[in-house]
Amino acid sequence: MPSTPLQLTAKDFKSDQEVRWCPGCGDYSILASMQRFLPELGIPREKIVFISGIGCSSRFPYYLNTYGMHSIHGRAPAIATGLSVSRPDLQTWVITGDGDALSIGGNHLIHALRRNVNLKILLFNNKIYGLTKGQYSPTSEVGKITKSTPSGSADYPFNPISLALGAEASFVARTIDSDNKHLTSVLRAAAEHQGSAFVEIYQNCNIFNDNAFEVLKDNETRDNYLIRLEHGEPLKFGKDSQFSVTHPAGSFGLTVEESPTAEALVHDAHQEDPAYAFALSRLAGPDLRYTPIGIFRSITRPSYDEIVRGQVARAKEKAAGNSPEADLTALLNSGDTWTIL
Repeated sequence: MPSTPLQLTAKDFKSDQEVRWCPGCGDYSILASMQRFLPELGIPREKIVFISGIGCSSRFPYYLNTYGMHSIHGRAPAIATGLSVSRPDLQTWVITGDGDALSIGGNHLIHALRRNVNLKILLFNNKIYGLTKGQYSPTSEVGKITKSTPSGSADYPFNPISLALGAEASFVARTIDSDNKHLTSVLRAAAEHQGSAFVEIYQNCNIFNDNAFEVLKDNETRDNYLIRLEHGEPLKFGKDSQFSVTHPAGSFGLTVEESPTAEALVHDAHQEDPAYAFALSRLAGPDLRYTPIGIFRSITRPSYDEIVRGQVARAKEKAAGNSPEADLTALLNSGDTWTIL
């Protein structure tokens, strides 16, 4: 008899832990979207794992009724890599923030992406350190005045999308905490991707960096600021579709033209060369005008997990039929050996 499809609801993914973020934090909406979305996967809760680092966003595993681990600062991608490789039957998510992932965890993040480990990495970007009470972060703008930069930050910020594309991530996307429909569509695409799926989520910290992304949310400004990426669709946007993303002749990058007759590029998220997606990631300025959201890049290539498990399988096949003693002897005498007289 065919098995009955797994029927789960958002309630099934709510843990018994009290959710303890500041009232009004954008993390609440991301959590609610995730809890509503997870039943769509049809995966048993015990086959889903959330691994986080340190920070406000990293409390996520406590609030989901799945397996999870609140790990150490910046090291969530490394821990998740070990789990993903050794347990291919699990779907592994990484929850991190702009400070956790891009400061102490920067090296772990880029290597997980370049290896194409089968992970779904969600980076909550609020451009501030929230848990430690408002210091500037690797994504804070130049001149940002905080407790740790009273005269204004002298650092130039990371662009997380550009960073992920530079590391050759096979899936790169951006969404916004308050746009449930868009957020869910991006989460769905990330869940379906085989390999590293990197999603930057603009998330409001109403205590230490309130309204950092307000122009992307306000009804009066968002249509003229947001570029919604849809594969196969022209890159036109604005309240009256008056803006077009174009590639001027002789230019290495992309630009935005305000002209009803401008020929807009057609978005291709499946381009193998990341140069196009990288150019898209550079369109937005410090004022967030011309910010692309959606899937920048989604390509198919072997995952790190598949390659490593394939190596293990071939080694087992090669050893099949030999006694354990013979295998050990062959191993000890492989490569460069010397006989000491």
